[in-house]
Amino acid sequence: MKTLKPFADDRASRTLGGLTIENGRDRLALYGSLDITRDKAGLEQARALKAILDAAVAALEAGDTLPDKAAPPRPTKTVKNPFA
Repeated sequence: MKTLKPFADDRASRTLGGLTIENGRDRLALYGSLDITRDKAGLEQARALKAILDAAVAALEAGDTLPDKAAPPRPTKTVKNPFA
């Protein structure tokens, strides 16, 4: 199982079913969907999601004083389409 260390970098990601968790130094982005079914596969996915969220909570609790609100994400840079 691929591990994800929350807030460690701006490039790691993890996919669980149709849910993607993208890492960032100042935020985690979760998007998509995940069906946690009542079977062994669902239990495995639930445990994997819980492990990521537990690690995120631990990282937030271990950090320095947290601001009341994180700064908004930086806008992405627009580049000219090389194919147009």
